[in-house]
Amino acid sequence: MTYDALAVRTHFPALSTGIAHFDGPGGTQTPRQVGAAIALTLTRPLSNRGTGSLPERNADEAVTGFRTAAADLLGAEPNGIVYGRSATALTYDFSHHLSRAWGPGDEVVVSRLDHDSNIRPWVQAADRTGATVRWVDFDPSTGELSADAFAAVVGPATRLVAVTAASNLIGTRPPIAAIAEVVHAAGALLYVDGVHYTPHALVDLKALGADFFVCSPYKFLGPHCGVLAAAPELLEGIRPDKLATSTDSVPERFEFGTLPYEQLAGVTAAIDFLAALVPASPPVGAAAPTRRERLVASSHALEAHEALLLTQLEAGLAALPGVRVHSRAARRTPTVLVTFADHSADAASAFLTGRGILAPAGSFYAREASRHLGLGDDGGLRIGLAPYTTAHEVERIIDALDDFLRP
Repeated sequence: MTYDALAVRTHFPALSTGIAHFDGPGGTQTPRQVGAAIALTLTRPLSNRGTGSLPERNADEAVTGFRTAAADLLGAEPNGIVYGRSATALTYDFSHHLSRAWGPGDEVVVSRLDHDSNIRPWVQAADRTGATVRWVDFDPSTGELSADAFAAVVGPATRLVAVTAASNLIGTRPPIAAIAEVVHAAGALLYVDGVHYTPHALVDLKALGADFFVCSPYKFLGPHCGVLAAAPELLEGIRPDKLATSTDSVPERFEFGTLPYEQLAGVTAAIDFLAALVPASPPVGAAAPTRRERLVASSHALEAHEALLLTQLEAGLAALPGVRVHSRAARRTPTVLVTFADHSADAASAFLTGRGILAPAGSFYAREASRHLGLGDDGGLRIGLAPYTTAHEVERIIDALDDFLRP
């Protein structure tokens, strides 16, 4: 199935500036359909949720539509979808919920590959409760993080393991399903940060084996918020602090205050946009594909497109003098971290900005990973691909870096 990046780009007003965006890992640009959905929800009759009046129904439809769309995206159940202000906020919330049962003698496992939002909440929860933190390291020479590394530290005292499905710094995609087997064999829970994974790979909560999976819609063309997916029966057993008069139903018991209906509508629109990245052409007489089926097709097509661009990008970088690529895992997202022998990453980023190319430098909150790579807190130049990236833009950044590196 052919992926047409030029056709996709026509839906993004921000791209009319001519800036080449390689900053997708930090947040993507937004198609007009998402903005229109947000504006419509805010400006049509709206009130608190209900089933009586039109404003009540509009609010309820925004919530139920969001849960159904997110469930389709993540291979989950609608009543296992929790809205949050951000993935970080959701992780902090659930670190509080889950650690209520922890105490001295219990252990929580975190990985040095992760964004700090999937490290610090668990470390701080362990500190509060007297639990022990155990660390899992990745191989800095390859970027790989293996299931065996977890097997070496997970044991009977482990209560929770937190790990990323894809590194936002170097793109490594650990074997989550294999890690889940290790975690569940010990009777522990697996909390997966899918923020950088979701924009680039098909998510299937059950196949991954994640007990909790969190992601950020603004990384896949939507508004700034967070989404957590879990089995409804697992959520039923978790008792958060909440207002006495608020509902005790799942998943609403984890969502505090009136929901931002316009954001929910924007997430639904982003997921619908992703489902339409490649045209669906069912055989004559066949039923139209479901949204989940269209998301599967779009994901496969997008992965193939991004794989081609990544090959082009890496070949171009390999031809440049003094460039060191730190993204080397066998399975990784189209995200490349590079440093330079005789130049700083900040200087490279500033030079690219002058050429109308946005590729930021830093460690991007993956401080532990950056330090483990020997890069300190400075990190490197991160080049990330998105659904609207083209081969021409890859040429632009390689040519600009070539000019930057010339004596």
